[in-house]
Amino acid sequence: MCGEMESVMIILGIDPGIAIVGWGVIDYTKGKFRPVAYGAIRTEANTPTEERIAAAYDELDAIIEKYKPEAMAIEELFWNTNQKTGIIVAEARGVILLCATKHSVPIYEYTPLQVKQSVVGYGRAEQKQCIAMVTTLLSLPKPPSPDDTADALGLAICHAHTGTSRLRDFYNKPTTMKGKIT
Repeated sequence: MCGEMESVMIILGIDPGIAIVGWGVIDYTKGKFRPVAYGAIRTEANTPTEERIAAAYDELDAIIEKYKPEAMAIEELFWNTNQKTGIIVAEARGVILLCATKHSVPIYEYTPLQVKQSVVGYGRAEQKQCIAMVTTLLSLPKPPSPDDTADALGLAICHAHTGTSRLRDFYNKPTTMKGKIT
């Protein structure tokens, strides 16, 4: 791809959850990362699940409206030992996927191993190593907090590394395109 001008890509990374949804928006241009915005959507523990996922949807809707991402990278759901928690997180993740689909944002899913491999270079890296590399790669003044936010930024970085190359077609096709499930 020598000589071709690499386009700007705005990527939204999402670490799904029910108590905390980590999110991070990065700009990836010509092989360089620039943080645009990042944070966490928090919901109160004693709030009914349907109200928590509605709040997460509304806040994510506003984030997508504001930053207009061209892609969303989200962590694949892995089975939690606590079935009840796993089901609630799956419900929240479903609402997140719905929100992206309603905005016609292509969705790409990555495992924690893929993210660690992409960000740190080692798929079994520890959380603190991932946070340190995210901080370095994005030239952040301090590590993002909470960890869910760092994870979301790591997902966006992972997509920048694979989603903007031919590796995307090999490893991870989008689950939605222009609002239609493929």
